[in-house]
Amino acid sequence: MNEKDKQTAEETPAATPAVEAANPAPEPAKPAPEEKPAKIAGLAYTGAAIRQWWSDEPLVVDLAGMTVPPKVPLLRDHSSWNTDNRLGNVAARITPKGVEIEGEIVAGTDAAREIVRQGKLGADWQLSIGSEITAAERVREGSRTVNGRTFNAPFLLATKTVLREVSVVAVGADRSTNMHVAAAFTPTQGLQIMEPKTKPVEAAAKTEPTAAPAPVAETKPADIEAAAAAAVKAERERVAAIDAACGADFPEIRAKAVSEGWDVAKTNAELLTALRARTPVAAPTVTTKTEAPTDRVLAAALAISAGVDADTLAAGGKENEKAVEAAAKYSGIGLRDVLRECVRASGQTVGVTMDDKLIRAAFSTVSLPGILSDVANKKLLAAYRAQPIIADRLCAKADLNDFKTAQRYRLTDVGDLQQVAPDGEIKHGSFTEDGATNKLETYATLFTLTRQNIYDDDLGAFLRAPAYMGNRAAHKVDQLFFARLAANPTQADGNALFSAAHGNYGTGTGSALDLASLKAGVAAFRKQKDADKQPINVMPKFLVVPVDLEIAAEELVNGLQVVVAGSTDVARPAFNALSRYGLQVVGSPYLTSATGWYLFADPAALPAFEIGYLRGKRTPTVERGTVDFDKLGISFRVYFDVGVREQDFRAAYFAKGAN
Repeated sequence: MNEKDKQTAEETPAATPAVEAANPAPEPAKPAPEEKPAKIAGLAYTGAAIRQWWSDEPLVVDLAGMTVPPKVPLLRDHSSWNTDNRLGNVAARITPKGVEIEGEIVAGTDAAREIVRQGKLGADWQLSIGSEITAAERVREGSRTVNGRTFNAPFLLATKTVLREVSVVAVGADRSTNMHVAAAFTPTQGLQIMEPKTKPVEAAAKTEPTAAPAPVAETKPADIEAAAAAAVKAERERVAAIDAACGADFPEIRAKAVSEGWDVAKTNAELLTALRARTPVAAPTVTTKTEAPTDRVLAAALAISAGVDADTLAAGGKENEKAVEAAAKYSGIGLRDVLRECVRASGQTVGVTMDDKLIRAAFSTVSLPGILSDVANKKLLAAYRAQPIIADRLCAKADLNDFKTAQRYRLTDVGDLQQVAPDGEIKHGSFTEDGATNKLETYATLFTLTRQNIYDDDLGAFLRAPAYMGNRAAHKVDQLFFARLAANPTQADGNALFSAAHGNYGTGTGSALDLASLKAGVAAFRKQKDADKQPINVMPKFLVVPVDLEIAAEELVNGLQVVVAGSTDVARPAFNALSRYGLQVVGSPYLTSATGWYLFADPAALPAFEIGYLRGKRTPTVERGTVDFDKLGISFRVYFDVGVREQDFRAAYFAKGAN
């Protein structure tokens, strides 16, 4: 090439620009749009009655007594112990519809994205509130209008509450709740806001054409065939890899993997699970697939481990019998085992070792607090019933409706039967009312299952508290009765319960417990009269004495012969007539006087005292309570509603025994 040719070649434009024009370079990929918060709104509570695991009765939250903070956390499934379950914040307000909320889901977790995705597709997400109850009452009778609705008793009414959180749930306790996701606010990954594909006609008419559109290259049939061939090849390679992994040992997994489009990684994961299931255990035992134990079975097993009699647990119906029978498989179960079973039953992963995460997970379940409360109740009742209560033998029992002073009336007949006159006229008799009262009080205490108890797997330490409290509750009834007895309170007629005016009081040296004073006491008892001055003819049944006189009292009422000391010229029969009266000696350490003693009638015939209980609940109750933040554990409260008052002075006699 000569110099002229070289110059011509250098001045001639290269063909590259034409090629670039025909095949323009691809534009750089646009960054994914920034994930924005999802706007939500909904109705979290309508004011309806809802069921809670910790109460046998439905719960109604009075919206008029609810305190709503400016911002309320939005959670998933009421799970507050794991920060991954926090979705965002909402603003709540009380409206005629109930508790309405609006806010944002700001969390970037997979769970949050899935809630938003399903919400945009029309999923019926529901809401649920979590409130701190600061005041409540049990509505036992009639009906009550709350939140513009009328509820029939019985139900639990939360009169004062503080809204602590709102949760997104699949199924809410209040079935009328709902949550909506505003799709237009949230162009999250994989979900773009749909825009119109064409512009309005008016706008199109005003648009001036600027240039002819570039010709679109036709797709060659060879490209379609190549894509199809590549897809077939990829599918064959996937199936071949699945065949190689499964072999001939797992035909079910192979068929499912091929039909459902699994990749090799998912297939290998399923094969690993199947291989673990086939691995034999170390001990030469035959294993069978069994269902997880129910809450009732776990409670029975734990109660048996705590020493509660199996026959006692089985009483009350076939369901209890079945639970005790099934509990035999879990003999010796401890606190740790119950925690793991509750976590496993809730669908959560169970760790190999005991740690704080497992404890928090267990107490977040519905099952565990109920099981522990059930076992504590059984242990407390067993201890309560094993403790003899002296007052139960000497007093009548009654059920009161509330804690107000209750008037206890008894009718006393006035007027004898009269001879019928020749004209057949029958004269009217009449009745008078002798008044008495009773009043309930509540006695309560707390005990705690500590974090240390759980780590030590110390079931005995946990259950020693309810057993001790069962004993103390039994003692409390006797303490109330004997304190009232010793106080000798003034009655409605202005006289002391035991007084000369009532004819049921013996004093002086002659009242010391011996054969003569006991005979005098029985005679005074038999001389009591009703309001019409007629003998009531009630026999004494119990001789109540301090422990110092218990043996002497047994000798007096059960000895068949009377031994007279010293010389006498008076003939005496060698027979103890008191032995025929059948008096039962009751010794009590609660009687502080070493010389005073009492006679009591059978309370079924004429009660001197009455023990009142609240609506038939004649044993203490154990309930799960709240735990302060500075305490590691879960607390339980024990309470007992009981009251003791005197009823009829004629049913008892007191001898002071000394001046």
